[in-house]
Amino acid sequence: MEVFRLSRARYADQLSGFGAALKGARWNSRGVELIYTAENRSLAMAEVLVHLSLAMLPRDFMMLTIFIPNEIEVFNLPLSQLSDGWNSFPHKRITQELGDLFIHEKRYAVMRVPSVVTQGDFNILINPGHTLFKEISIVRSEPFPFDRRIFK
Repeated sequence: MEVFRLSRARYADQLSGFGAALKGARWNSRGVELIYTAENRSLAMAEVLVHLSLAMLPRDFMMLTIFIPNEIEVFNLPLSQLSDGWNSFPHKRITQELGDLFIHEKRYAVMRVPSVVTQGDFNILINPGHTLFKEISIVRSEPFPFDRRIFK
């Protein structure tokens, strides 16, 4: 399976959950490393754009294509496990607890979760602490200039 991630150029050669651990995010608490990716390029872009404005838009984004071998089992988080308001902004603690459990249990290296930004699409979360993480790799990294019309 291929998944996608937008990254600043200086971080484009590495897969790390360090950035997510700095502040925490929807699916991880502060201090918990988690790698956020998307099933398609458009969702990867949308997930970044919700945090930026035209004035803040860096020009050095790279689109990473990440290969996850088919032999690595993906845990599909059942929507029934999500409580009302799981997709609210700001995010609720319950989604962080689910993501933290995924990381700490180390039962799966990869988890598929619904996107809040693009309803019907899915993000792919990668556990950098799982023993199978070493099988996951960046296979392509290419400049990704944003179309300036997005912010008009």
